[in-house]
Amino acid sequence: MDHHPLPSDARPPFDPESPEVPGGERAALYGAFPHGRRGLPDLGRLRLLVELRRLGTMAEVAAATGYGTSAVSKHLAVLEQEVGAKLLAPVGRRVRLTPAGERLVEHAVTILAAVEEARAELRGESEPVGRVRVAGFVTAVEPLLLPAIRRLRERHPGVRVEVHEHEPEQSVALLRAGEVELALIYDYSLVPRTVPADLSVRRLEEQPLYLVVPAGDSAAPAPFEELNAYAEAGWITNSRGSDDDELVRRACALAGFEPHIAHRVDSLRLVNRLAGAGLGVAVLAEAGRLPDQEDVRYRRLDPLAGSRRSFLVVRTGQWSWPPIAALATALQDVLAAAAESA
Repeated sequence: MDHHPLPSDARPPFDPESPEVPGGERAALYGAFPHGRRGLPDLGRLRLLVELRRLGTMAEVAAATGYGTSAVSKHLAVLEQEVGAKLLAPVGRRVRLTPAGERLVEHAVTILAAVEEARAELRGESEPVGRVRVAGFVTAVEPLLLPAIRRLRERHPGVRVEVHEHEPEQSVALLRAGEVELALIYDYSLVPRTVPADLSVRRLEEQPLYLVVPAGDSAAPAPFEELNAYAEAGWITNSRGSDDDELVRRACALAGFEPHIAHRVDSLRLVNRLAGAGLGVAVLAEAGRLPDQEDVRYRRLDPLAGSRRSFLVVRTGQWSWPPIAALATALQDVLAAAAESA
């Protein structure tokens, strides 16, 4: 993991006890904050506490921030003094957050997000310029993200987009680690996904689900009672995530049987070819259908099987950063254009 130094607001807090502060000003400061420093927790130290909650150990926080482990420990000890509460408790050679520490993390996420939002708004007065690293899944990258990038290059040539293809779990992890700025993720309404509280989500689109079967089968919609015809078939799911497995299991459970998952593959074309060869059946969203695949049929699944939903995700407070805002607008424009032409 890259080391990311704390931003400039991580400097030591203003010290009202400093001899450089005149007595009258010191009295005024303590009048505004009757508990002295307890009224002014340092933002950099709040970030360290949030990172400790996310990463779990002082060593991991040190690796992620570029601080030494002892420096992280000292900063958190000072934070306890600033807020006037015990935030950490020892557990063997490690520490855990106390209830007060957990509660402060909740507040800190909101506080830090507000600061980031304010910074982004201040930066938003100029033409968008900068790099946006996007992690997304293939059936959103090809039909949605690539056209949006083309639009973005025409409107804002100073924004550079870098694409990383990943499943949602990996995309969320990269986003939280600061290795990408934007994630395109999906879930199934039958298998809803939860997103950590330090991330902010906007829904993009929703697509129906299809059963992929050999060309000799019916192309009519597939109500749950007809899924029983595939109870002995080998089912095909994604090799890089667990959501597809769970979707197939839940859909088949509604039809009254336990599926046999025979194949786990990542390539959409291979999924379709396995089905076309009679080696299995699969469930795909609308974007997974291949128009040139003549040896398969796509049967619209029973509405009770739900849909696949796509989302844009950023770290909380980042929507107003101009490059992200510009790319999000381009994505929405692509969706609007597709809806108009449908």
